[in-house]
Amino acid sequence: MEPKTPYYAVIFSAQRAEGDNGYAEMAGRMEELAKTMPGYLGFESARGVDGFGIAVSYWESEEAIANWKKHADHAEAQRRGRAEWYENYELRVARVERAYGMNKAR
Repeated sequence: MEPKTPYYAVIFSAQRAEGDNGYAEMAGRMEELAKTMPGYLGFESARGVDGFGIAVSYWESEEAIANWKKHADHAEAQRRGRAEWYENYELRVARVERAYGMNKAR
């Protein structure tokens, strides 16, 4: 079920650098930590064989996003991302006004 609109999407697109260097472990930790944050609604991601990926997290409010951004563990992951894990990245925050889809399994 989709969250009730409006809500916010944080869209993170990035080109990974060579090597894991602890990335997979940290990514798993961040996903689990985000789930504990007030206002967290969900997460989706995809990565191509070329290392380019897009991750989208969903939040109830801009305040929830700001609190996630400044969480100490997440700030450390951001620092390591800039230093070790990404060649480049873009981050976008969008307000979702409408959302719909279909699922044949339901």
